[in-house]
Amino acid sequence: MYRALADAIRDADARGQTLAQVAIDQEAKDQGRSAAEVRSSLARALVVMRSAIGDGLVGDLYSASGLVGGDAAKLMTGPAGPLAGTPFRDILSRALAVQEVNAAMGVIVAAPTAGGAGILPAVMTGLAKAKSVSEEKLVDGLATAGLIGAVIAERASLSGAEGGCQAETGAAAGMAAGAATEMLGGTPQEVGHAVALTMQGMLGLVCDPLGGLVELPCVFRNATGSAIALAGIEMAMAGITFAIPVDEVIDVMGEIGREMDVRYRETAGGGLAATPTGRRLAKERLYQIRRSTE
Repeated sequence: MYRALADAIRDADARGQTLAQVAIDQEAKDQGRSAAEVRSSLARALVVMRSAIGDGLVGDLYSASGLVGGDAAKLMTGPAGPLAGTPFRDILSRALAVQEVNAAMGVIVAAPTAGGAGILPAVMTGLAKAKSVSEEKLVDGLATAGLIGAVIAERASLSGAEGGCQAETGAAAGMAAGAATEMLGGTPQEVGHAVALTMQGMLGLVCDPLGGLVELPCVFRNATGSAIALAGIEMAMAGITFAIPVDEVIDVMGEIGREMDVRYRETAGGGLAATPTGRRLAKERLYQIRRSTE
């Protein structure tokens, strides 16, 4: 697979292909599989993503701690806010839905991790619904997302314990922005700018889960990460470019992660997890979980 997104963009331009085609061809070569087999695997992942969204939107799933659950359905069907009835609100609801399923120990696709798993399916399926995108293009989008995620993993990190939440929801948002830009007709160059414009807005984001559980604020950061991805898509498709090349943005994310204080890397030692209320909630909820398993 590629180590630089710029190389994939160059190859796509040279061959007159999309990044999805480049990604599928490279994956087939690396794995010794046919392009059809690669696409079939992506289609299966899409089925799981949609199932998680559907399950989460029902509103009857709650985490063992009781801290998470019901909010996706509330956002989908609750009182009308300024964005009611828009794809934006629909996508936020989908992002929360996947993460509520994850917190309730349901089945999700780690895209690229469990902590950031709501962003890619929410953005992709939400925009596909709003724009009547074909199933084929949606599967292609997942291939593009995989290419972007692989480059991020190679150049930086996808782990909150290693690089903070910027490495999880930040990477997921970048993957979603790039994939959706291409799915909606953007060029390979626009894909690169969408990733850069999105990830620059999430640099430095800490990983501070209450009690070490992938619940708060993780679930809600998937919604805000989706919103930032939508901003990146909108800007890139309007012709806005980002002055710093996308691979350098990814490199900076890795550098920030390596230098980030350990308190902000999934240890629950800092950030929201270390607030008085955060510590109290963690103590109360973890006690309840222990009682329920005895």
